[in-house]
Amino acid sequence: MRLQDKIAIVTGGGSGIGKATAALFANEGAFVIVTDIHRENGQGAVNEIEENGGKAAFFEMDVANPEAVENVIGQIIEKYRKIDILFNNAGISNVGRVDEVEPDVWDKIMSVNVKGVYLPSKYALPHMMEQKSGVVINMSSCAAEMGLAKRAAYSATKGAVLALTKAMQVDYAPYQIRVNALLPGTIMSPFVEDYLKSSYDDPEIAIAGIKKRQLSGELGRPDDVARAALFLASDESAFMMGSPLYIDGGVVFGKNA
Repeated sequence: MRLQDKIAIVTGGGSGIGKATAALFANEGAFVIVTDIHRENGQGAVNEIEENGGKAAFFEMDVANPEAVENVIGQIIEKYRKIDILFNNAGISNVGRVDEVEPDVWDKIMSVNVKGVYLPSKYALPHMMEQKSGVVINMSSCAAEMGLAKRAAYSATKGAVLALTKAMQVDYAPYQIRVNALLPGTIMSPFVEDYLKSSYDDPEIAIAGIKKRQLSGELGRPDDVARAALFLASDESAFMMGSPLYIDGGVVFGKNA
C-alpha cells in the first residue's frame, strides 16, 4: 500500500492512462479524486474503483477553465483537507504541420495541454506548500524530445510541459514538493485510437508503422504508464526531482538497424 491515506487528484481520469492510474493509486491505498470534462467517463471510473474496494470521488472539471479549476480545488480542500498528489494527465492531440494548423486549433491544444497543467498546479500548490509536502506529476510525451511528422502543436505543448516541470521543481523544492514528468511513447488508449481513426485512412497501417519506430516492436498500454506514475507518486522516487521518466518502448534513445 504505497499510497496509504494519500489524497490524489488525477485529471482526465475517466479513460486511458488517467483511468488506469486512478485505479492503481486506489489499489495502493489512496483516496483518488477523478476529474474529467466528461461526466459519464469520470463517474464510471470512480464506480469501477469502488466496485473493486477502493475509495474515490468524481468532480467534473475543465482543466483549461480558471474558475472551474479554482472551484474544484477549493471543494476538494474543504472536503478532504489536503492534496498529496496531483497528476496533471488531461490532454488532447492534433495532426498537422505548422502551416496546416489553424489558429483556433493551436490555441485549443495549448489551452488544454499547457494551461491544463498550469491551472490545477496553481491552485493545488499553495496547499502543498502549507503542508510542506506533495508530489506533482506532469504528462509530457516523448514528442518533447524528438521530431514527429505533423505533430507541431502537440509537440510544442509537450515540450512546454517538460520545461515547466523543471522550472516548477526549482521553485517548490524548498517546500519538500517533488515535480516530475512522464514521457510516454505511443500508448494504445482511447486517446490514440481516436487520433488514428481521424488521421489515417487505414489505422492498422498506421499502427504497423508506429510499432516499427519503437524498439519494443509493440505499442504501450495504459497500465505501463500507470505503474510509472505510481513510482513517481510514491516514496520510492524520493530522490527524483524535475526529472523526465521515459515509458516509450525505446523510441527516443534507440534506433532500429
